[in-house]
Amino acid sequence: MINVAKTAGFCYGVKRAVDDVYKEIENGKKIATLGPLIHNRQVIEDLASKGVYAYDSIEDIPSDHTVVIRAHGVPKAVYDKMNGREYIDLTCPFVAKIHKIVSKHHKEGYQIIIVGDKNHPEVIGINGWCDNKAVIINDVKSEIDGNLASKDICIVAQTTINRDFFGEIVQNVKKTCKSTLVFDTICSATKDRQKEADELSRNSDMMIVIGGKESSNTRKLFEISKRNCKHTYHIETFEDLPQEKTYNKIGITAGASTPGSIIEEVVKAMSENLKNEENFAELFAQYESKTLNNGDIVEGTVVEVRNNEVIVDLGGFKYNGQLAADQLTDDPALKPSDVVKEGDTIKVYVVGVNDAEGKVVLSRKKLVAMESWNKIKEAYESGETLEGKIIKAVKGGVIALTDGSQVFIPARQASGRFVQDLQSLVGTTVNYKIIEIDERRRRVIGSVRVILEAARKEKEEKFWAEAEVGKKYQGTVKSLTSFGAFVDIGGVDGLVHISELSWNKIKHPSEVVKEGDVLDVYIKDLNRETKKISLGFKKIEDNPWTIAQSKINVGDVVKCKIVRMMPFGAFAEIMPNVDGLIHISQIADRRIGKPEDVLTIGEEVEAKVTDLNWDEKKISLSIRALIPTPEKEEEVKEEEAPVEDHNAETLVYSTDPEVEVEDAIEVEADDAE
Repeated sequence: MINVAKTAGFCYGVKRAVDDVYKEIENGKKIATLGPLIHNRQVIEDLASKGVYAYDSIEDIPSDHTVVIRAHGVPKAVYDKMNGREYIDLTCPFVAKIHKIVSKHHKEGYQIIIVGDKNHPEVIGINGWCDNKAVIINDVKSEIDGNLASKDICIVAQTTINRDFFGEIVQNVKKTCKSTLVFDTICSATKDRQKEADELSRNSDMMIVIGGKESSNTRKLFEISKRNCKHTYHIETFEDLPQEKTYNKIGITAGASTPGSIIEEVVKAMSENLKNEENFAELFAQYESKTLNNGDIVEGTVVEVRNNEVIVDLGGFKYNGQLAADQLTDDPALKPSDVVKEGDTIKVYVVGVNDAEGKVVLSRKKLVAMESWNKIKEAYESGETLEGKIIKAVKGGVIALTDGSQVFIPARQASGRFVQDLQSLVGTTVNYKIIEIDERRRRVIGSVRVILEAARKEKEEKFWAEAEVGKKYQGTVKSLTSFGAFVDIGGVDGLVHISELSWNKIKHPSEVVKEGDVLDVYIKDLNRETKKISLGFKKIEDNPWTIAQSKINVGDVVKCKIVRMMPFGAFAEIMPNVDGLIHISQIADRRIGKPEDVLTIGEEVEAKVTDLNWDEKKISLSIRALIPTPEKEEEVKEEEAPVEDHNAETLVYSTDPEVEVEDAIEVEADDAE
């Protein structure tokens, strides 16, 4: 059995370079390459037979020839030497990207470190874009110069370097250099090719690695395969195949510089030796890509999950598909690893196929959106309620994501009430209905409000069917005004007047409650016609007069604080919101003109409870009753000169602040003198 790696053969950069050179030959152009076009002896010999030779420097190339810069790239100095000469730049785009990275960061003061072979033309070219001042490392055991510790480091990799090897060196550098900027510039095709070689060699009795002896990436494939399969051979053509017995499982891979024709010859030669005489066309079909077109829907297996993309094995196609993170899901909060894992089978939509780049661009998001469109239309026609997650706030509303489809919900439809900050809705899951759909523009408008209003109406009808004065509810404070708090008690709002919020005097409801608080309330009054509901909140047991009744008795001596003065006496606070009256006649043991002659506001005194009227909330106090009785001689003098006691008259008063003073006082004593 022969298994040919799907990634075997030319990578994009090499294929482009070879194809373009052969096109120039067909057009009759005189061309010469600056260095061997690729590391493959057979291709170089074929080009030489067509008059295309490789030169080591520009000066050696005949002036009437167009200079070809190969895929490996060249130092910046080479471009400076062109002096107007015509040239074709076939530098691999992935390599050219590294040139830009090192040039930019070198100018910004970074020390460039290149992980790769210092003698490889690609590395030589990269180093030339940072004035040849890069530190080049190609051994995990290399000691990092301590002088680099204080510098800002920028690390790049030769595109064909081993991925694990690169990771080890990066870790070694980070141990010494604290400020490091790492760019993983290993070509994605190289990563895929090395990974497939690793997997294929683990399941093969014999591994054949095809490619030039000078090819760095081919040698890496050989090293990887050799670790897993003892019988691994590096060959350039079918003529180099080992003359050994036939193995049951044979794996074949090839470097990025190996033409498909050479791979085909090796496969054919190997198949002729198989006892079961497998059909060569079927074997080579493993290598050759099946036809894949834009718009195709295919099923694949996730083979790698990266930070910004997912690699998908499309099964039977030469190239793996690339599924970018933003094409995996619409939810920006999710990483690729949150959505899929290696080994998952997923269905994807083919966005684009680029054979030249060996690239298949995929989208799962687009496929899911296509499949969910029918569900959206059905929900609109049936009035079904959908569930979606708000993923972002936009001008005029928010976007809800449902099964891959984005639905616009206008601000006025996003909630049952006005939402000032739409950003506060992002990340929440809502139920909504489709209220408008435009198939031509594939535009969908949803509404959360219609669902909330329908639910509220249902609750409201149920409430009024069961509501009665005295019924208790647990409600949520929805809003505050200067005169009270509106509380949702299950589909309807009732008002708790400010006077009902506390037994104490308050200036604003916010002193007691805030929006969102849950309160135990009861219906004080309701009007079914106007739909107005008055709610009670204060508890009888919290009434300070109720508390006072259990603590204060006639004859008790209490400590109290003078809180206000009247012509007929002084009011003293016995406990919060419970005042008693000290009549002017009970302030002192002598006649006084006004309470202020003896007492001051805020003064704390002791007084005796002389009378209680709990129904009218009246407490009579006396300081005089606590003053010691005068000497007997003084009593005699008083008997000799009796004075009419005007203070013995009847006094009716109230400490209730809602009762006017003149309505609460009846004084019959004549104080005209």
